[in-house]
Amino acid sequence: MPVSAAVRPYDHFLLDLDGTLWVGDEALPGAVDAVAALREAGKTVLFLTNDVRHPPEGFVRKLWRLGFQASLPEILSVGAAVQFALAERISGGTAYVIGSQALVDHVAEAGLRIVNGTPFAPRADVVVVGGHDAFVFEELKVATQAVLRGADLIGATRDATFPMPDGPWPGTGAILAAVEAATGRQASMIVGKPEPTMYDAARDRLGEGRILGVGDKLDYDIAGARRAGMDQALVLTGGATREDAESAEPHPTHIADSLGALVLQEG
Repeated sequence: MPVSAAVRPYDHFLLDLDGTLWVGDEALPGAVDAVAALREAGKTVLFLTNDVRHPPEGFVRKLWRLGFQASLPEILSVGAAVQFALAERISGGTAYVIGSQALVDHVAEAGLRIVNGTPFAPRADVVVVGGHDAFVFEELKVATQAVLRGADLIGATRDATFPMPDGPWPGTGAILAAVEAATGRQASMIVGKPEPTMYDAARDRLGEGRILGVGDKLDYDIAGARRAGMDQALVLTGGATREDAESAEPHPTHIADSLGALVLQEG
């Protein structure tokens, strides 16, 4: 499967997951063949995701289940980036985490003591916010109390939604906005795309060579890659339209109907 002229000049590809490779539990048409073609062409692939619901191992399992090849070092999740950022910024202390068990584990691995479900939760030193499917009001209440008592507020991302087969679902940004509204405080740090932390980590893994950042969101995937000095490719499988892309200033380096259309050579 030869690759298109558009992607031949690049050595490395940062590939978003939701809305780029899949929607829900279905691989997008042409995506499996596109990733396989990049590998056959000798390109390096790094999967870069703002999804905080799963550990890196979970993304590897899902990629294989949907027909993609992937290894653990090829996954750069925002949860792993949160762990790295916390370890660099904070020395010990307690943390209350809104998020899945995967995010809780990443925060614990950064050296913080998790106080979820204890009487000390409203007095945590740090509140880390990530979206998850089991979110309940109690989490918003405890986070609000902790932040109003002086906890440092850290958001995994500001993604307001993510694509699902039945339409967009609320993302981390929606929950973080609720905490910020309740407390009158802005998060002191956002880790995921389009912030530089994710792209610094990506460069560290990839090494030298030209990088193309590929994703479905103008304000996250495209803006983040641009800010990091990388070329960008917007795929129109996650909600953005060609009109959105063409009216953006500056335009993405490449615009394609899908990852398959971007990567695979026609004919």
